[in-house]
Amino acid sequence: MKEIRTRFAPSPTGFLHIGGLRTALYSYAFAKNKKGSFILRIEDTDRSRYVPGATEKVYEILKIFGLSWDEGPLVNGPFAPYVQSERVKTGVYQKYAEKLVNEGHAYYCFCPAKAKEEIEETHRRKIVELRDPCRNLSLSQAREKINSGQKPAIRLRVPENETISYRDFVVGKEISWNSKDIDEVMLLKSDGFPTYHLGVVVDDTEMKITHILRGHDWLPSTPVHLLLYKYFEAALPEIGHLTDILDPQGGKLSKRKGSVACEEFLADGYLPEAILNFIMLLGWAPKDNRELFTLEEFVKLFDKGDLQTANPIFNREKLDWFNGMYIRKTEDAKLTTQIFQFFGGKHTQDRIEKILPLVKDRMVKFSDFEILAAPLLGACPAIDKNCLPSVKKEHLEKTILVLDNLSSWELTQINEKLAALIKESGWKTGDFYMSLRVAVCGCKVTPPINESLVVLGKKETLFRLNRALKTI
Repeated sequence: MKEIRTRFAPSPTGFLHIGGLRTALYSYAFAKNKKGSFILRIEDTDRSRYVPGATEKVYEILKIFGLSWDEGPLVNGPFAPYVQSERVKTGVYQKYAEKLVNEGHAYYCFCPAKAKEEIEETHRRKIVELRDPCRNLSLSQAREKINSGQKPAIRLRVPENETISYRDFVVGKEISWNSKDIDEVMLLKSDGFPTYHLGVVVDDTEMKITHILRGHDWLPSTPVHLLLYKYFEAALPEIGHLTDILDPQGGKLSKRKGSVACEEFLADGYLPEAILNFIMLLGWAPKDNRELFTLEEFVKLFDKGDLQTANPIFNREKLDWFNGMYIRKTEDAKLTTQIFQFFGGKHTQDRIEKILPLVKDRMVKFSDFEILAAPLLGACPAIDKNCLPSVKKEHLEKTILVLDNLSSWELTQINEKLAALIKESGWKTGDFYMSLRVAVCGCKVTPPINESLVVLGKKETLFRLNRALKTI
């Protein structure tokens, strides 16, 4: 049985989309489940859209999510280089393109590139141009132009009246096109760089890719690729197109509707494990309706689940639920370090460690820590004027006396003394603790108040109580 080989081949044109991460995850899991190899390839031949630093960001993001590659940049492999701009220098794309021309499956194109305005006007008028006038040039005529100094591009020559089809292993059905509806796309630009169509087929062929998982938006390109595999007399990989991830408001998930980049979710305080677990289920379903999976568990079960054909909806509330679950599953020591790093050392680890148990159960993401723990992190907060009517002077005066006389500042003693004070004074427990919350934290919703006093310490607690007493 031949080795299963999958690949993830992003273009460094910006941040990694959450849908791209799902493609990488499924490709990784498919290969690992079959004891195969997962290859990373960088498709950076669209130099007009190339974003400096985006390639390195892809490496970083994949490592954060534990999707290590067996071959590719940084680790090398038998088909190096794995970055297309470096592969251009080897002449491999030129070789394949010239082969197509010599065999009549492609032709030289000398037409000048259209300006942006021309393209927009064509689209506005709904003009569909699938055939280029240069296809009628004979090879000798084209050679004359080349010898005169003109630099041509190379276009695919699409056959007439043919049915082109394949079986999609995700959708589970045969998909076909009539060749009259297939564009004679550019394969090699005049600068020697391949377009996506030529680059992806050449590299998948050279790197012996056996299974391709990619987004549904690439389906219209598939007949072009099928022709190229046929003309190269190359083994056709199994091809599967994943569902589109939909926005809850309708349509595909896109940046104009909110966060879609992996970096944005991490920066907002989502755990990599939670994000990964969430996207596992955006197109895959286990047999037992289970929801929580580690990456290792997902890989083992991947062949026992079904890749779905219905488009999933990106439910942010569900992502929040996953993240909250993972936060509560994480040991406090590890979580303390993660929160410390998330805020860039703004709060000391000692402070975070003391406060974390008071807010952990209410946290949805790391960024919530600072919001929930605000009264305990910085200077004494101002008291919300709307809360002042809830504060009773008598509560504060007696509390100050009791707390000032404590021999040790421990939770057990604070609990006992304040409980005794409430009983002796005949106060309602809820009213008393509301006075205490507002006086100490400046608002009505706070972390557990007695535990908060321990964190603040005796001196700071008494300072806040006395300040509140003066305020009312």
